[in-house]
Amino acid sequence: MENTNKPLYLGIELGSTRIKAVAIDGGFTPVSSGDYTWKSAYENGVWTYDLAQVWEGLKAALSGVEHRERIAAMGVSAMMHGYLAFDKDWNLLAPFRTWQNTITAQAAEKLTEAFRFNIPQRWSIAHLYQAVLNGEEHVPRVAHITTLAGYVHYMLTGVNAVGVGEASGMFPIDSETCRYDETMLSEFEELTADQPWNIRDLLPQVLVAGEQAGTLTEEGAALLDGLLAPGIPFAPAEGDAGTGMTATNAVAPRTGNVSAGTSIFSMVVLERPLKRVYPEIDLVTTPTGKAVAMVHCNNCTNDMNAWVSVLGETARLFGAEFDTNTLYTKLYQKSLEGDPDCGGVVTYNYMAGEGVTHLDEGRPMVVRRPDAAFTLANFLRSQLYATMSTLKIGMDILAEEGVAIDSLTGHGGLFKTPVVGQKYMAAACNAPVTCMSTAGEGGPYGMALLAAYMARKENETLERFLKDRVFASAESTTLAPDAGEAAGFDRYLSQFKAGLAAQRAAVETM
Repeated sequence: MENTNKPLYLGIELGSTRIKAVAIDGGFTPVSSGDYTWKSAYENGVWTYDLAQVWEGLKAALSGVEHRERIAAMGVSAMMHGYLAFDKDWNLLAPFRTWQNTITAQAAEKLTEAFRFNIPQRWSIAHLYQAVLNGEEHVPRVAHITTLAGYVHYMLTGVNAVGVGEASGMFPIDSETCRYDETMLSEFEELTADQPWNIRDLLPQVLVAGEQAGTLTEEGAALLDGLLAPGIPFAPAEGDAGTGMTATNAVAPRTGNVSAGTSIFSMVVLERPLKRVYPEIDLVTTPTGKAVAMVHCNNCTNDMNAWVSVLGETARLFGAEFDTNTLYTKLYQKSLEGDPDCGGVVTYNYMAGEGVTHLDEGRPMVVRRPDAAFTLANFLRSQLYATMSTLKIGMDILAEEGVAIDSLTGHGGLFKTPVVGQKYMAAACNAPVTCMSTAGEGGPYGMALLAAYMARKENETLERFLKDRVFASAESTTLAPDAGEAAGFDRYLSQFKAGLAAQRAAVETM
């Protein structure tokens, strides 16, 4: 008979398409979950979400979690980066600007030059400085800037703090101190000397994995309609990059992971600093502050999802009945019959702009030569190759830098269908790719693990906790790259890069 007193650990993640809550038990196994589907809206030239949906979504997700009275620790994670600006009373001053936006090129360029450190367009500091450069009306009244995870954490706990991994997507971090980089803070102070605020006062406090970051307050519990009891301890809020690293046991040097869903990004924990500043490579940290090279691409499965919907609609015209998971599985598996180079069919999955390929907007396209082998299998395989082609461009830079990767783990929706995404990623990166039994979840599971680490650590590092206690006997599969498929992917990528001129022309003319 189940012991109903055994503690559970809760991870919440507000992703791009789903808000999900996952509870794990003392053996670090997911035992219960709930979710809520949402999506961003493009309003007045900005990708945004309505914050009222945050609370609706959290309540819906938590309603699916069983035995909530047994939750002993929890944490909040969300899509990283973006811009949430508040006044001194925490009133929102401008609509939430998400990571999808590519509207801060001027600020990102100026800050990268000033800091001698790559500042991507989606980082919070780029959004703030662009608002300064634009002379936006709300800027003088800003008292706090934070991320989506930081906002939810504050509303539930009253603590204005984020984990170091999340903070590293707001402003550069010094991995020696696990705090914001002092030199760069001073440089930003000079750039914004005419403002009535100081950047040091605007940013949330930085905490590392294992520290407690407050407890659920009475006010926070009320926001959740009493679904959770006040007093639950919180781990520091993290971003989806940090939770992805945790969920895949990729927080030690020479380990890496690829998170692939609405967006796709790779995280490689570095042994040494990179020799140069690359606009294609972000430098962030693990949840304990270790330096990480991140290749972040805005576009991954969104275009594929649109095509799956159209193909499903077509099948239903002929009376076919199936659930969505079956549809995805069949189409992903069909792609395996395609040619290693997709037979001359090339897809650009750019629903939004891409920093790696220097595009501020995107136009989804399928391009083929007249003599291309345009079959369903090649079309689907091209769609899936496109999800990782831009990532590969960034990964090649790390290879040229001599960055060593002993293990690469895949997680997220792209890897949910066994073998398919894993096989293509191995070919793309020309490296073995491992997927665990939790590959389809990632973020909320990783956040639950960080909550468990905070509650149960015994003078051990996060790396040791994950290796020895969580993943020591984890089920996983590893696929090595097939030489023929790796060569085929390289041929596809060569066409993909050559055709980017057509993508740029489409952005300019459509």
